[in-house]
Amino acid sequence: MSTAARRGEAVEVDLAVALDHGLSDEEYQRIKQHLGRVPSIEEIGVFSVMWSEHCSYKSSRVHLKRLPQQGAAVLQGPGENAGAVDIGGGMAAIFKIESHNHPSYIEPYQGAATGVGGILRDVFTMGARPVASMNSLRFGGAGHEKTAQLLRGVVAGIGGYGNSVGVATIGGELYFDEAYNGNILVNAFNLGVVKADRIFRAVASGCGNPVLYIGSKTGRDGIHGASLLASSEFKEESEQMKPTVQVGDPFTENLLIEACLEILAGDDVVAIQDMGAAGLTSSSVEMASRGEVGIKLDLDKVPLRDETLLPYEMLLSESQERMLLVAHKGRERGIEEACERWGLDCVTVGEVTGSGRFEAVYRGETVVSIPVDALTDAAPLYRRPIARSGPVHEEIDVRALPPSEDLDSDLRMLLSSPNLSSRRWVFSQYDSFVGADTVAHPGCDAGVIRVRETGGALAMTCDCNSRYVKLDPYVGTQHAMAEAVRNIAVKGGKPLAVSDCLNFGNPEKPEVMWQFSQAIDGMAEACEIFDCPVISGNVSFYNDTRGESIPPTPVVAMVGLVRDCEKVISGALAAKGWGLYLLGGGVAEFNASEYLALRFGLCGARPPALDLRAELRTSTLCRELIEKGMLRAAHDVADGGLAVALAEMCMAGGCGCEVSLDYRDRADLALFGESGCRIIVAVDEAGAAELGAAAEAAGVALARLGASGGSRLRIASKDGAVLIDAGLSELRDCWEATIPAIAEGRWPCE
Repeated sequence: MSTAARRGEAVEVDLAVALDHGLSDEEYQRIKQHLGRVPSIEEIGVFSVMWSEHCSYKSSRVHLKRLPQQGAAVLQGPGENAGAVDIGGGMAAIFKIESHNHPSYIEPYQGAATGVGGILRDVFTMGARPVASMNSLRFGGAGHEKTAQLLRGVVAGIGGYGNSVGVATIGGELYFDEAYNGNILVNAFNLGVVKADRIFRAVASGCGNPVLYIGSKTGRDGIHGASLLASSEFKEESEQMKPTVQVGDPFTENLLIEACLEILAGDDVVAIQDMGAAGLTSSSVEMASRGEVGIKLDLDKVPLRDETLLPYEMLLSESQERMLLVAHKGRERGIEEACERWGLDCVTVGEVTGSGRFEAVYRGETVVSIPVDALTDAAPLYRRPIARSGPVHEEIDVRALPPSEDLDSDLRMLLSSPNLSSRRWVFSQYDSFVGADTVAHPGCDAGVIRVRETGGALAMTCDCNSRYVKLDPYVGTQHAMAEAVRNIAVKGGKPLAVSDCLNFGNPEKPEVMWQFSQAIDGMAEACEIFDCPVISGNVSFYNDTRGESIPPTPVVAMVGLVRDCEKVISGALAAKGWGLYLLGGGVAEFNASEYLALRFGLCGARPPALDLRAELRTSTLCRELIEKGMLRAAHDVADGGLAVALAEMCMAGGCGCEVSLDYRDRADLALFGESGCRIIVAVDEAGAAELGAAAEAAGVALARLGASGGSRLRIASKDGAVLIDAGLSELRDCWEATIPAIAEGRWPCE
């Protein structure tokens, strides 16, 4: 990054300057070839952000093409600000998930807050009103010296921004692992709703059409966030890197949402783009590229917080709450008046040209003149070396593991573990009620938001078990897809599409690229089987600190359609006398389970076995049973196994249950082993026969577990031996205590 450029001094751009901007020697030589000359300092800055990993996807594009991107409901796939799907009734859902990892480690509050702000803009840029947010969070070890402060800051940032801007946060996930000690993950998701014929896209056109800047003034915050924070290995130099973290203002974002939606309701706008990563530069270049036109900016017109800002800084600033749009010539006044009503800057800063170049003028001098396709189509595309990594862990002999002597204690251990305990401390800081359309709030399998225009609803979930993915990136990623499908199904939803956030280490390491390639292929197969394409997302590489990569973490954000909002059910046992059944044929395993890690300190050699077609049959049946009104409750069996899932259902509804298990080998395996393809369903006893007939017709395994009732969780073997007998209040006490203790730095509790 050039200090001299910031001071306004003349800078001779050479290889050293290019390397300082994160470019390679080869890339610098290619830049000179494209220009036919040595670039200016402003131009090298522009190339550095547009050719960064974050903006160009130069290490991932070749692999991402293998993902299914089309489907019957898809209205917009990858390549725009967000993806769009048809949800019936003339309406569409717009959604996307994106990472803000390194900024959140450096400055957790602002890093997380601006992650929320950025993903909101990706959605309302397309004309949709944001209605629901989620997040996927990974922190280091629960007792690590930085975890408490990072957890508090990130959660406060998400809540502070989301609550203030007035968008409900209705779901998410949270995991702790020492492998994230130096590189946390903060992935933000948002979904909006719009009329299907009013979706806007960022495609500039019309030579002479004005380019308008809307929103907050430009400052020095966020400069080089895309090229240095998101596209290079992390060095943990937190204080020195704070200037690269943006600062958000949710109240201005609220005004920006309303102004943009008002403007987009008319016919004055040709194209609109969020000034996100790489700010003014990327928004201009991407709109020009999609429209195969040029854009010329007058930097003297850019609204500034500090009049000493220079062209280099204006072009690369990532100040928040800013939008760039192309208007029909002669219709600027209507846009300006709308911005005046909402108290926002609105300035014409340029025009669309037929030159095919990105140009910027400052004080009468051209400081940037670059062919648009040199910044986009000609951006580097790497086929990084791929080398399969060796086995992560050795095979385990289940028979050699000592059986549990206290299953009650084991259940409490699991419920109080950082990865399975209640997330109430987190989601109680989020407003999930704002908008009055939330049907299923945080803390259940999937969040659900009502769509008033159709009478239906949208179910959404974020999922990924990074332990599974680390052991086998192909199967582990498929587990993330399968769990997301189950979480949607237990709300009565049919999966529509996926937005993925692919968090991986340094792509220059062959083993990381093997993980990435395997994850892509695993996701692609699952997408085909579930008929659930990927329509948007984000790749976050360089999640490395001091040479150590994070576990591969391909987060799946899935959205499903619920035809009738009134049919949505919960996972809570809320009354006695319900029959409990296990739907699906998953076979519990110790491999990669939370129980194996906590009790034995082992990981296993592979994730549990997975049958995607059996998953599809099971989830489809569950959805159909809910649509017919046959089920009273349904809950996915995932991390922690069957006993944890039963405990969660009991605690959610305040009603206990009595269950009898038929198992062949070990009780702890039956109770705490993990697998896919299992859903606990509750029915009125009168509906048991109909449930059995439906499962048989669908070819889905069904086993009776027991019935709801009382105030205890009682699980026995088929021969009557008591395995677990625990009071719900006792279980809830240990389940609720962990996350507050971590946040206060008291973990492990004495």
